[in-house]
Amino acid sequence: MSRSEYPEAATAAGTVSGRREGALTVFRGIPYARPPVGEARFAAPRPLERWDGVREAFAFGPPPPQEPFGPEAPGNLPAGDDWLTVNVWTPDADPAARRPVMVWIYGGAYKFGSSDDPAYDGGRLSSEGGIVVVTLNYRVGIEGFLRIEGAPANRGLLDQVAALEWVRENIGAFGGDPEQVTVFGESAGAGSIAALMAMPRARGLFRRAIAQSVPGTYFSDALAADIAETLAAEIGLRPTVADLAGVDPRKLPEAGAALTGRMREYVPRWGAVALTPTPFSPVVDGEVLPTAPWEALAEGAARDVELIAGHNRDEYRLFLLLGGLLGRVDDGLAALALSLFGPAPDAEQAYRAAFPDASTEYLFELVQSDWLFRMPSLRLAQAQVAGGGRAHVYDLTWSAPANGGALGACHGLDVPLTFGVFDGNGLGTMLIGPTPSPETEALSTHIRSSWTAFATTGDPGWPAYDPEHRLVRLLDTEPTVTAYPEEASRRLWERHTFTALPLTTA
Repeated sequence: MSRSEYPEAATAAGTVSGRREGALTVFRGIPYARPPVGEARFAAPRPLERWDGVREAFAFGPPPPQEPFGPEAPGNLPAGDDWLTVNVWTPDADPAARRPVMVWIYGGAYKFGSSDDPAYDGGRLSSEGGIVVVTLNYRVGIEGFLRIEGAPANRGLLDQVAALEWVRENIGAFGGDPEQVTVFGESAGAGSIAALMAMPRARGLFRRAIAQSVPGTYFSDALAADIAETLAAEIGLRPTVADLAGVDPRKLPEAGAALTGRMREYVPRWGAVALTPTPFSPVVDGEVLPTAPWEALAEGAARDVELIAGHNRDEYRLFLLLGGLLGRVDDGLAALALSLFGPAPDAEQAYRAAFPDASTEYLFELVQSDWLFRMPSLRLAQAQVAGGGRAHVYDLTWSAPANGGALGACHGLDVPLTFGVFDGNGLGTMLIGPTPSPETEALSTHIRSSWTAFATTGDPGWPAYDPEHRLVRLLDTEPTVTAYPEEASRRLWERHTFTALPLTTA
């Protein structure tokens, strides 16, 4: 093997070799912490042991244990316990290069996801932007987010911190600049980034952040403990390290799947959370995550971090499709959603007055788009500005071309546009198709160039948000700058306080 074909990089734990792929060098499956199994199960990530010689970094590490999602059969996934790994795409593993670094944190409702997903291939971002791209695995579901007695809360977030510490310590060897790190992520990845901005132990690990469709779900400790007790009871156990550590980590997700299927029963205790697709979210535990992100940012916790935050116009429509509800929402279902998700007791009347021409189904969709993603994302940017920081806001209004455009600018559409990966990618293929149109490619190129420009200079190409003018970038066939367009929703929610979600009854 020639060194030119298999370039090497020296990390603090040992040397790794990657592969040349076109104009890039790619390293896959580099561990950033010890496997979180055995005595380390449900613990904070632990430092690596050094290795001798050169470790091949040619294949992705195994995904963290999780419920099955999509067509991927378990037998096709990498095996092993090395769930905590990073992958690096770089134009040149030259320590003198000091290129900007973008670190991707995947979404998946805090219960799915892994960096071996073809949708997260960093090749186009790295080669077109001249930057270093890092993707990482972190624990999801029960392993990463269940509130377990005897274990730290938010283990998935602690994994992300450990990966960012690995980046700070090692990325120079891969041609990256540890002082120019931008974290970016979508959905639960964006929610993780909002949490990282509020976490004292993540301070100083990144300079910029791009939060795409921030979910508004952060659990109070009481709510998280109640969910944990209910979930563990599915398999006759208590939510303790002693009880759960005896269950194979690959079997444990079945308990989460069983609870997800009947969460609706818990509306009286859990409120709107019981109607979401997941019983997992970051926990405002007072230690790992001291306060909810909006409060922390408004108090200046991340004023030194430059932020892009945004959402897609029709976020919830994807969940209508996945839940088999397109064309099937009646008045009763809409009234329930408006009462549970709306910002005030009279939310149904307020939404009907603000959107007098809206159909029953559109109101059902809209209030959940607003509660779950649109308003939390906007309010994160507003909190950042209130705390003395800078934020840029976008609204993706371009409709997915699949299904005759019926899904609009739905949740997840921004991911294939961000990476420029459309084939071999479930979401990209479903929403866009394997062969993107010239219009699709043009918008995707615009987003990638805006993101990499922001990572390089702090300027994505449109003005920062301010409370008076509220200028945002509309991402569409012809990207424009305009006043925030979802004004009716903004006004409905302007008095609502986003914070940790409570346990509604004991």
